[in-house]
Amino acid sequence: MNMSTLKNVLFVPHGAPTFALDSGAAGYAIARIAGEFPTPRAVLCISPHWETSTPTLGTARQLETIYDFYGFDERLYKIKYPATGCPELAVEIQKVLLENNFECLLDPGRGLDHGAWIPLRQIYPDANVPIVPLSLQGHAGPEYAYKLGQVLSELPDRGILILASGNLTHNLGDYRQIKAEAGTTPEYIQRFADWLHEMLSEGDIDSLINYRKINKDGARAHPTEEHLLPLFVALGAAGKEARAQAFYRGINDYVLAMDAYIFRA
Repeated sequence: MNMSTLKNVLFVPHGAPTFALDSGAAGYAIARIAGEFPTPRAVLCISPHWETSTPTLGTARQLETIYDFYGFDERLYKIKYPATGCPELAVEIQKVLLENNFECLLDPGRGLDHGAWIPLRQIYPDANVPIVPLSLQGHAGPEYAYKLGQVLSELPDRGILILASGNLTHNLGDYRQIKAEAGTTPEYIQRFADWLHEMLSEGDIDSLINYRKINKDGARAHPTEEHLLPLFVALGAAGKEARAQAFYRGINDYVLAMDAYIFRA
């Protein structure tokens, strides 16, 4: 297979909100990978922190920075990411979804939650690329997210960067217990991230979609699925011939696998 073509699709971690203050090696890798992509017409951003029952696109001209967390360092609440929206593109994408039998709504008031603005600050720190946020259907599962991505697969060839934000592991219950007990990272975190890496490298979409059934660590790694589902949107958008390539692998905050992927076809 010719693996030379880089798709306009990214899966990146957003970590805990503190990732915005101390992004470390993962943040450096994300900032550096931005240079591999030509400046896109706009970014379609999928974050696990905007969940709706029906796919919804944000159409605001100016996107509010949303602080959808509490109890963190006060510096976080002073960060602004003054991104502009692109309502014309949102309407264009809505048409694509509707033509492919996906319901799709528009929200003129939606801004950028921390799952969106934290990685966007690393990729485009000057907020000089228009952003269209797309909501996630956390209840609908991996196969739905993958099919949604497939419908969006024409967008990367039209100069749109699809940015899927999440984490390969996300068990906050384990995080609280480990932090309270001054513990260490459980073995399943790396084990599950390694398994995903293997399946992604092989392009084994069926195994990925059925991860909860066939991998003993899947349900513990994701008590709820919303932080992994953006990966499936990215997989669908990249196309069946694409292969995921990790450009960063690591763990933050005991339980957050911060692996990041580009896609080549």
